Order: sequence, then structure tokens, then C-alpha cells
Amino acid sequence: MTDERNPECWLIDLDGVIWLGDDPIPGSAQAIAALRASGRRVAFFTNNSFSTRPQMMAKFERHGISIEDQDLLSSAQAAAALVKRGTTATVLGGQGINEALELAGVEVVDLDLLGDQGVGAVFVGLDRHLTFDRLSSACRAISAGAAFIATNDDATYPTPEGVLPGGGAFVAAVTYATRQQAVVAGKPYPPAVALAKSVLGTVAVVVGDRPETDGALAQGLGARYAMVRSGVTPAGETVVPTPDYDAADLAEIVGTYLGLTRDQILAAIDLHSTDG
Repeated sequence: MTDERNPECWLIDLDGVIWLGDDPIPGSAQAIAALRASGRRVAFFTNNSFSTRPQMMAKFERHGISIEDQDLLSSAQAAAALVKRGTTATVLGGQGINEALELAGVEVVDLDLLGDQGVGAVFVGLDRHLTFDRLSSACRAISAGAAFIATNDDATYPTPEGVLPGGGAFVAAVTYATRQQAVVAGKPYPPAVALAKSVLGTVAVVVGDRPETDGALAQGLGARYAMVRSGVTPAGETVVPTPDYDAADLAEIVGTYLGLTRDQILAAIDLHSTDG
């Protein structure tokens, strides 16, 4: 058990660690419950910026994982903190970015209605409704002087069907067209580190499947890095930074850390739902 007044904090990625798409990664919900039962705080940081907070909270519930609002951090939050309240902005990305900006007091102009209207910033992330016109509008606004802010630069994200283009693929297209470099807010960049420190204080362990984001975030937070192979990084691949823990999935990481077998992790906690 950790000190109840200052519990050890674990910061865990979502896609590729807790679930793949809508499919649960077996044992992850039980592993989280075991960490909490040991007295540790569990928080989550996702570079996913297209889902809204209610959508993510509902997904946690479907997977049998309880969570407090303050324990869910996202790249959209980190990005929204980069502009002042009252700034005008437009979004090439998902509704999660719009939501974060509106919560931060930023006026969001619909990209499809932008026309020649100037804005203070263009936020770019994974856009499931990408069209040539939307891409063109975002590029024109940046070329006209709007700040270029990326929620993340992940090249891919994992799904049950394999990896798909991530936010970084969209950022790369805008970068190439405008010859402008984005300020990137998500893991592992300084805005993400600042968000995690401001909300969580000291973080002991960062868990993730992508070393260049989760491993580098651990370095930025002065935390240990626990690497899982259930997402984008296959078993046996050498990675940098070298993880402090390297295992097949979250259940194995937590079992090793707590001195429990996988069967004990899976059997000790009775969850109302783990079927995603």
C-alpha cells in the first residue's frame, strides 16, 4: 500500500493499452482495479483528440472501469491551454478539440463555414471527415497568419483491424502544404508534461504502447516507463527509450509490479463488466 496522503500515481495510455477500438484488451480493467486496491492513484492520458469527454467516459463505463473526470487528460486539453480565452479558432479534427476549446473560452468557427474569415489559431488532429475543401481552408488560414497548433503528431493509432493513420498524418499534410511547423501539444511535448504536472503532481509510472510518446512523456515527468506490446509496438522490437518494465499487456505489468500472477490479477477483482 502507498501513503494514503500522497498515493503513488500511475498515468496510463488508452488506445493499445486499455482497448483497441471498442474491443477491450483482456485483463486491463482488472489490472486497474488491482492498482487501486493497492492504494495507488490511476489516471489516464490519451492523445486521442477526436472523441469528446462524454464519449470517453461512456467508453470507460462500458469497459467496467470507474473514473473521476479530473483523472482523464487529453491532448485536446493540452492544446486548448495554448491560446488565450476569447481567441478565435477553427478545427481540422474531431469534436473533442471543439469541446476542449469551448471549455477554455475559445470561440470556435466551423471550418466548413470559415471562408475568408480570419482566426487566431488552427487546431489540427485526426479528422474523420477530411475533404479537400476542409484541408484547403485550414491551410489558407495558417498561411494568412493563424497559429498552427497540433493536438498530437502520432503517425498511427491501433485498432482491432490494424493500425490506421493518426493525427500526425493530418498534421504532416498541413505542414507540407503551408511550410509551417505546428506547435504540438500532446504527449510527449511540453504542454502535455505541464498538464500532467498541474493536475497530478508527481507521477511514478507511465504506461503506454508507443515509446516515442509514452516513454518520452515518462522522461519528461521523471517517471518510470512501463511498455506494453498490446498496441502499436510488436513484441521483440527494440525501442528507445529503454523501458523500465516491458510486458505483453497491462495485466502482466501490474502483476509483475505488485508481485501477483496474471491469474491472481484476473481472479481477485470482480468487475461488473469487462466485455467492452
